[in-house]
Amino acid sequence: MSKGEALLKERFRVIVPIQVRFRDLDAMGHVNNAVYLSYLEMGRVAYYKALTGAADPQNFNFILAHAEIDFRSPIHLNEEILVGVSIVHVGHKSFHFAYEIREAHTGRLVAEARSVQAMYDYERNTTIPIPDEFRRLIAEFEGKAF
Repeated sequence: MSKGEALLKERFRVIVPIQVRFRDLDAMGHVNNAVYLSYLEMGRVAYYKALTGAADPQNFNFILAHAEIDFRSPIHLNEEILVGVSIVHVGHKSFHFAYEIREAHTGRLVAEARSVQAMYDYERNTTIPIPDEFRRLIAEFEGKAF
């Protein structure tokens, strides 16, 4: 187990390896800040699949409402990075993910992030309360009550 994985396992339920691609880089030679949102999205998709078994976006019944990222150190091409993901809060209509991105070998903290997802009814185009079954799945998966 790498140092980065060991550090993430302490706090996060899902850990996703990310391959840094040349297209992710900006003119300064490090991963562009906008790409981090894609890395977080990859984490959310992996989390949802681990939670529900569903990998088809047609089954996702939530939307991204808010995202914030604190950049701690740059990512360069050929670095191996890991995204740790957990749900840390469940409200009436929304829930919050927490993330850390770390370099795998050294465990260097690259970024910390948070996002808010709102449960959403795509047919009615409106937010909806979090279903009790979904809340139960999250609580069991995370091992704590919300």
